[in-house]
Amino acid sequence: MQELAAPLWDVQNNQGLRQLGELGLALVLSTLIGWERGAQQKSAGLRTHALVGIASALMMQISQFGFSSVLGVENASFDPSRVASQIITGIGFIGGGLIFVSRGAVRGLTTAATVWLTCAVGMACGGGLALLATVTTALHFLVVRGYPLVASRLSAGQPPTQSAVRLRYRTGEALLPRLMEMCTERGFRILGVRVDRLPSAVERERHGQAVEESHEAPGETARVLLHLEGTADVRQMASEMFNTPGVLGMDVSLEPGPDE
Repeated sequence: MQELAAPLWDVQNNQGLRQLGELGLALVLSTLIGWERGAQQKSAGLRTHALVGIASALMMQISQFGFSSVLGVENASFDPSRVASQIITGIGFIGGGLIFVSRGAVRGLTTAATVWLTCAVGMACGGGLALLATVTTALHFLVVRGYPLVASRLSAGQPPTQSAVRLRYRTGEALLPRLMEMCTERGFRILGVRVDRLPSAVERERHGQAVEESHEAPGETARVLLHLEGTADVRQMASEMFNTPGVLGMDVSLEPGPDE
């Protein structure tokens, strides 16, 4: 005689308070991770991480309990790890979409890694491993928030090096003060600043100089030479400055060059 299927809303059919608690824990932990990424103004923030955590927990519960009705049926195969392995494969598409290369600088690696970690935390919650999920969330904050502080402490004992940053930018946007503030925020001391206004295309044409075709936005431009001193990575900072709207060209040398 064929057995009747369990009622749709049967809380005893592995969809009771325990499973709801696992989903709730996945929501809390993934929200904490997403809050940290959102506070850093990253592309994947609070909502993305929360949804990834909840979905991963639910898929783990489906992997464990969703096929219980076919247990004991002849010629039916049941592998609880099959859905879990597909979760890890599928989350790679989200992580890959967060990584991009802009002007030679790779961005989004840490955020993609946190999405992958949030998936693991959600899977642990769905699998009933609440302690491991909580400890992993705490380790996330230790790595993301604590490691930069340790790195800055380790580099504090290194002697400061001097460097020269030459850049070309559009005037009229109060861009230079923002660029100088970016230097000081990263621990650099500004030893000297020299700004030269570059002639516009109209002025060059008026004086009989050759005017080359350019894809840059119209407007007056200027060239600035910044002499800096500090222990931070000047090339990484220069890459961030180069991605600032209004900056048209960038060159970095580890030793300050002669005045231009």
